[in-house]
Amino acid sequence: MNRNPKQLVLSLAAVAVCFGLIYVLTNFIEQRRPVLPESYADEDLALQGARLKGYSFGAEGLIADWYWMQSLQYIGDKVLKSEGNINLENLKPLNPRLLYPLLDNATDLDPQFTAAYSYGAVVLPAIDPRQAIAITEKGIRANPNEWRLYQHLGYIYWRLGDYEKAFEAYSEGAKIKDAPPFFRMMAARMKTAGGSRETSRAMYRQLFDGAEDKQTKEVARLRLAQLDSLDEREALGAALRQFKEKNNRCAGNWSELFPLIKNVRLPGDRDFQIDRAGNLVDPTGVPYLLDKTACDVRLDAAKTKIPLD
Repeated sequence: MNRNPKQLVLSLAAVAVCFGLIYVLTNFIEQRRPVLPESYADEDLALQGARLKGYSFGAEGLIADWYWMQSLQYIGDKVLKSEGNINLENLKPLNPRLLYPLLDNATDLDPQFTAAYSYGAVVLPAIDPRQAIAITEKGIRANPNEWRLYQHLGYIYWRLGDYEKAFEAYSEGAKIKDAPPFFRMMAARMKTAGGSRETSRAMYRQLFDGAEDKQTKEVARLRLAQLDSLDEREALGAALRQFKEKNNRCAGNWSELFPLIKNVRLPGDRDFQIDRAGNLVDPTGVPYLLDKTACDVRLDAAKTKIPLD
């Protein structure tokens, strides 16, 4: 059927006017939008992965990847917008309340998405340990032969100081075919030395070696650097006390301490690191501070990348 040219022109004009009104109205609303507190900045997820499953024409994996990438970007944006130092052990001030829903949706659509479970197991303990346990146990139910998930569950309970639960997780993981020998080693450590520094070092070394994303690997790297720094500061503190007892004063600079630490062997057969200016530096390359009043060594809180907690 042929349309009347005049009617067609009027219809197009009406559509154009409608779009113009929508644009004007949108600008009007945006200009008068009330300023919301940070806690309301995140919009709730409009779509739920469980409801999409079966209705996405075989694209569940692609949608799961989208949720996964959103979760990585979500935390990254939170960190970039934050002010001051980030406490890796407590991310609650960032209010990342959508991380769990994003990961939950990704794993609803793709229950074998082990990277999403692993990321949640590493990051969520600093936000909500219950959610961390929930996402990891969900992964174990869907992937009972994936030993890495038992490793993560043991890690979560270890962080909570629940060494008995951590022992159970590592013991269960040890039963899986091809599980690495460290499962039995960690199970034994949970019974005898769950809170020791060497247990912490073994935990984060495993986490670093098995990380499937850059953020998890970076968290583990900084934690290992923190442990190395603790060893170094203990040794330097002992040398400062020895110097003070012998000279009845604190060392005035690091060079006065070098004769006392040149033969000190740090765990892992490491040596102290010295920069070109002759400063003793922490594992991230930032000079240690010599507190002459307390006669002790401190991290440079303003410059170091080592977690301060």
